[in-house]
Amino acid sequence: MDLTSAWWFWALLSAFFAALTAIFAKVGVKEIDSDVATFIRTIVILVTLGLILLAVGKFHSPGEISTRTWLFLVLSGLATGASWICYFRALKVGDASLVAPVDKLSVVLVAVFGVTFLSERLSGLQWVGILLVGGGAVLLAVTG
Repeated sequence: MDLTSAWWFWALLSAFFAALTAIFAKVGVKEIDSDVATFIRTIVILVTLGLILLAVGKFHSPGEISTRTWLFLVLSGLATGASWICYFRALKVGDASLVAPVDKLSVVLVAVFGVTFLSERLSGLQWVGILLVGGGAVLLAVTG
């Protein structure tokens, strides 16, 4: 099996880069306003993604995109922006080792939202894992 076609390969890389994001952001936000830090980060992401799209030949007109697709991509972008603003503010005032795990309560919320709104199904064992993630984040929050 080709690793690059496995969802878990990309999810693990995402977790790795998210961890680096927390560490780099904590250091980077130390001497500037957290919203300015978020703005700089966003510019870097836009430029980097644009260069990647150019390099792989995908930077072109997206073609016909439905109104529904536009709506949900815009909503996703707004949610991402709100998340980043809140995350950087939390990093500005809190320890990265506490902020990042509490931020991962999103794992619990994604599971609940996925089941509720997307008709996804989780096994009992998967729910136990979700509860452990949630419990760990709450434990860190109340003891931190």
